[in-house]
Amino acid sequence: MKSKYKFIASIFAASCLWVQASTVSANINVFSCEPSWQALAQELGGDKVTTFSATNGMQDPHHIQARPSLIAKMRNADLLVCSGADLEVGWLPLLVRRAGNAKLTIGKPGYFFAANYVKLLDIPKVIDRSQGDVHAAGNPHIQTNPKNIALVAKAMVERMKIIDPDNANFYQDRADKFLTRWKKALRKWKKQARQLKGIRIIVQHKSWAYLMDFGRFNEVATIEDKPGIPPTSGHLVDLVKTFKNNPADIIIHAGYQSKKASQWLSQRTGIPSVTLPFTIGGTDKATDLFSLFDNTFDLLTNTLKNNNNKDKQ
Repeated sequence: MKSKYKFIASIFAASCLWVQASTVSANINVFSCEPSWQALAQELGGDKVTTFSATNGMQDPHHIQARPSLIAKMRNADLLVCSGADLEVGWLPLLVRRAGNAKLTIGKPGYFFAANYVKLLDIPKVIDRSQGDVHAAGNPHIQTNPKNIALVAKAMVERMKIIDPDNANFYQDRADKFLTRWKKALRKWKKQARQLKGIRIIVQHKSWAYLMDFGRFNEVATIEDKPGIPPTSGHLVDLVKTFKNNPADIIIHAGYQSKKASQWLSQRTGIPSVTLPFTIGGTDKATDLFSLFDNTFDLLTNTLKNNNNKDKQ
């Protein structure tokens, strides 16, 4: 009988230890606005975090419906990670308000905007909404420069350590290992970018300022004559006139954007057009942060190479 009680006592003690360990290993529930930040949070948090993205690579992050399912996800989150710089201004404030999660309010550790930790580009001198989807704080598409990913990672891990201090060493170790791998990958991407330095690029939307900055590429025209507004036929005809005899090197658009305008311009000018992922899930091969940039630079390199070989034939 005594041995039976000892067995029960040992089981109870083990259960207490398991509960205590589970408390120490409590997850951070991360609500991200875009797939790139979900992936980064997962890299830094490992099995100590659960992550969710409100958008996918084939959605325009400017325009998302504040669905009840998103509100429910946000109510249970410990950390909100978004691009910021007004990218999500059309839908995020409504989500935050309806979720009523005090952890995710301005000034709290759980409120994290990635754009606050990098140098913003394209800050307008004059705000005029008649000019289309203009972001007053600057261009919010910071994830297209791999250097920015490292800067955001360093800031994000500090937030994780504040929210879950019991696992601070775990998060820092994950961050250190990620940044070591990222630094190695950066050397490869810089080498690829150097081989493309100075290429003249026509973009569909002003989504690529940070990629241009990283690669020292030249953005020579935008298919949208006003950001976020489909191009007029007159603007497209003007682009054909401009680049028919003096073509740019390549036309790029994001995976979530319609190809029609880019392909129309490509057919009439002979400039090759390519779909870049823009974020994770924007192409079949862009499945994580590393493959996102591998795929981006491979697509640029191979599209230009194939076009050059075509011209030689």
